[in-house]
Order: sequence, then C-alpha cells, then structure tokens
Amino acid sequence: MTEPAEIRTAVPAFDDVRYMNTGASGPSPQSVVQAAQNAIEMHEWDAAGDPGPYPHAFDHYDDVRTTVADFLSASPEEIALTQSTSDGINRVAGALSWEPGDVIVRTDLEHPAGVLPWERLERRGCEVRVVPTHDGRIDREAYRDAVSDASFVCLSALTWNYGTILPVEELVAEAHDAGAFVLVDAVQIPGQRPFDVTEWGADAVAMASHKWMLGLWGAGFLYINDSVVSDLDPTAIGYRSVVAPGDEESQYELKSGAARFEVGTTNTAPYTALESAIEVIEDIGTDTIESHINVLATQLSANIPSDRLVSPSDPESGLVTLRVDDPETVVEQLKTKHDIVVRTLPDPDDTIRASLHVYNTREDVNALLAGLQSTVDGW
Repeated sequence: MTEPAEIRTAVPAFDDVRYMNTGASGPSPQSVVQAAQNAIEMHEWDAAGDPGPYPHAFDHYDDVRTTVADFLSASPEEIALTQSTSDGINRVAGALSWEPGDVIVRTDLEHPAGVLPWERLERRGCEVRVVPTHDGRIDREAYRDAVSDASFVCLSALTWNYGTILPVEELVAEAHDAGAFVLVDAVQIPGQRPFDVTEWGADAVAMASHKWMLGLWGAGFLYINDSVVSDLDPTAIGYRSVVAPGDEESQYELKSGAARFEVGTTNTAPYTALESAIEVIEDIGTDTIESHINVLATQLSANIPSDRLVSPSDPESGLVTLRVDDPETVVEQLKTKHDIVVRTLPDPDDTIRASLHVYNTREDVNALLAGLQSTVDGW
C-alpha cells in the first residue's frame, strides 16, 4: 500500500461508517490484523516445540524494539515495550524516587494519563503545579516560573483537545536548566507526522500503536534516553527486567537499557501488528501522510464558522475541534443519521472533535460538514 486510497480500501471499518476518531483509536488495515492473527498461530502452535514459546517471544521482542527504534530514530536499547501510553507514563512515575515536597509540573491540557499519576503522588506529599494554557498554547512565563525548582515535568507534544503542537524542545531545555526530569506524552505524534524522538532531548517519551500508528490495542512503546536509564529503578520487576532471571545465588541485576521496564509474559500479537503497521506507514511515507492530513484538516477548518472553530484556523494536525450545543446529541445524530464517527471532549466545554488521518477523504469532510449543517442549530 503506497497511496491513501489503498489504505482506506484495506480498512473494513469504512464499509460501514465514515470514521473520523483516530485521535482516540484508529481502525487497522487488514494486513495489520492478519499479522497479529498469524503471530498468535505462530506462538501457540508452530513455536511450541522449536524454539519454544519463550525463546520465540524473547527473540520477537528484540526484533520489535529494533523496528520501533529505527522508526523513531532511536537505539533499540532506548526502547521498552509496554501496553499503552498510560502504562509507559506509570512505569516512569514508579521508577523515580519521590520525597514529600517534590515539585511536579504539568499543563492544564493533559490527557488523564498525564494527570492521574501525579494526583496520586500529590496525596503522598508531592506538590503538583498546573501550568495554564490558552487555546492550546502554553503560558511560557508561567511555565518557567513553575519549573524553576521542579523535580519532574510531564507535558504533551500534541494536545489531544486542541490539536496544537507544543514547543517541546524548548520546554524540555528550560526544565532541564532547572534540573527537572521531563516525560513527554507523544501518543498523538507517531504515524501522523515525521518524528525523531531524540530531537526533543526529553528523558522519556511515552507512545502507543492504536491511534495514528494504525496498530492494535496492547502495544505501547516507551523511549528512555540512555543518559538517564541507569538512574531509574522500576517498581514492577520480572524476568524480562533483569539480566539473569532465575539465578538464586546472586542478587538480581536490572538490564542496562530501557528493557528494564518490561516485566513478564505479554502477547506477541500486538507487537507483530505494530511492526506491520510501521511497514504500512513507511511504504506510504510520513511526509505523504502529513500532507494528506493537512489538506483535509484545512478543508474542514475553512468551512467551520469562526465562532465555532476551537482548533487553529491554520491546522497543525489532523485533530479539529469545534464548539456545538449539546455535543452528545450531535455526535449521536452524526452516527445514527449520517454514519459518521466523531467524539465529544470533556474540555473545552461543549465541543466535539474530528480526527482526519491518511484513510480519510475530501468526501468524508464534505459529509461531516453536511451532517453538521443539518444537525447543529444555527450552523
């Protein structure tokens, strides 16, 4: 598959609906799902005798780390395989030493994955500072003040509710100048635009495959900068975390790289699907995908009344948010009357969000606009 139309044809979900909710979860092409099914059969049947299910899985994990690292322009030693973005964020949170009074900084537009771990630490005596934003833009002066004595910073690379891109490299540098560890939630980036994870200089970056990557649920991936990994002591530990599992005569030794964050038995199928999805994305090209998304997001944004458009009028991503009265009813009517799938957002108030990816078309955008015009009072 080398053209957007070919990917759309390969996603059976579009036989039933015009799907525009990839920012939540994107449907996978048939080849990706088939790769996962083949992986299950290989692990459960073919590998049972030779080489055995565990050696087969361990070799496969190594291959997947290498594939993901190449895709992100990182090294395999900097990649840990997780189950989701939330999982990756929590593994980092659990690997740091926290003391009462430690300052944690986040923005006010983080996904719950970037909020809940810090609320729990706040209950244990840490101080959580929330940096204000306006229309998806961070208050840089408030940010500098907040991180001046911070231990830890968590921020999103691409905001899930506005579709705006934060100046991650600059924000990381300012936090590092203050001595803070920086974790980036980048789940909305890979698969949507070209991406070199090392350019930000972040200490850790959490991602997953089930959104713009065209993969399945259950395959998260975590980047840990090799300069900090030796300082991290994961809370969860298992035979995949250590150098010599089962050696009862000596104390365990954590693996030297990010793989110390992997714990135990996990299904190989979602990771096989991730490899297959990366192949699809690389065949079509991230530049082509980004350009296709921009054309569609621009078409949609240009035809939304300015008083309803919440995302930038000059789109920065495939996430387009608009304001409507009674969002739940609008989303339901778009689905039941027009076979269009979008979603409501908890913040900003009274908003819905459309996600436009490589498999969407101008016809999808026109159908959404027509559906909004017939559904939203005063459009």
